[in-house]
Amino acid sequence: MRTCRTIAELRTALESHRTGTIGLVPTMGALHDGHLALLEAAREECETVVMSLFVNPTQFEMSADLNGYPRDEERDLAIAADAGVDFVFAPTVAEMYPPGFQTWVDVTEIGSALEGAFRPGHFRGVATVCLKLFAIIQPDLVYFGQKDAQQVEVLRRMISDLALDLELRSIPTVRDADGLALSSRNARLSADERRRALALPEHSRLVMPQPHGARSKTPASTSTTSSRRRSTLPCSPPPSASAQPGSSTTSHSKEKPHEHHATRRKARAAGARRDEASRREDRDGHRLRHSRRTVRRGRRCRP
Repeated sequence: MRTCRTIAELRTALESHRTGTIGLVPTMGALHDGHLALLEAAREECETVVMSLFVNPTQFEMSADLNGYPRDEERDLAIAADAGVDFVFAPTVAEMYPPGFQTWVDVTEIGSALEGAFRPGHFRGVATVCLKLFAIIQPDLVYFGQKDAQQVEVLRRMISDLALDLELRSIPTVRDADGLALSSRNARLSADERRRALALPEHSRLVMPQPHGARSKTPASTSTTSSRRRSTLPCSPPPSASAQPGSSTTSHSKEKPHEHHATRRKARAAGARRDEASRREDRDGHRLRHSRRTVRRGRRCRP
């Protein structure tokens, strides 16, 4: 694995790989098993896998949130290497936003609703940095998690509107054993905040339609694969922790040998296929029920 710090260095390194498929997994570091799922999906489909490692300051509204974001580059690089990443792009802020930078991408309608209404400028920062990464790397495929659903839709719209020659892959959410979606920020939650956050997956479980004949699942049962994978990565310490640099890297190399990746990739691919089949079955069942109701209403309305 090669780590590139500048745009010019990365472009030169990728020149000899342009004949094959290039996949990009954008991250801000503090890697967890959710990121690992993205890397595994990219590794399965692409000849060359690039991971960006950049805490993007333009998507943070408050400096305290930016400064408190967990960072452990040494650990992240070790995880990326173990996952089979070919190139890590880890630029400085000055490399991505040089003096005089003044060009922004604003996906106006989708980016201003929901989370965008509470975090003004957030999706402008996301769209801008992602477009710059796409321009630098020129990937064929880019990978994002379904957990950040609005972000996925913002980027889909940007890709469509600007006619970018790439495809976006949305990978199913990876959850902890208690059902909470994995996030780099989870380490900063208090016990009470985590308890309240668990209302989100529980609510989703209750309101999401189930395939015909399927039984409802508890958050723990829906995350069987996720909870197993959660144990494969060492936890990133919160910003105030005083762990020695590199200690997590050593733990990672012991807990997660490289030879297990192939088996885990196959299991994840099979799980993704099952999820897609369930969603397709649900959509088809909904359409069938809707068409039957329409026919019945039409019969009642006949003179």
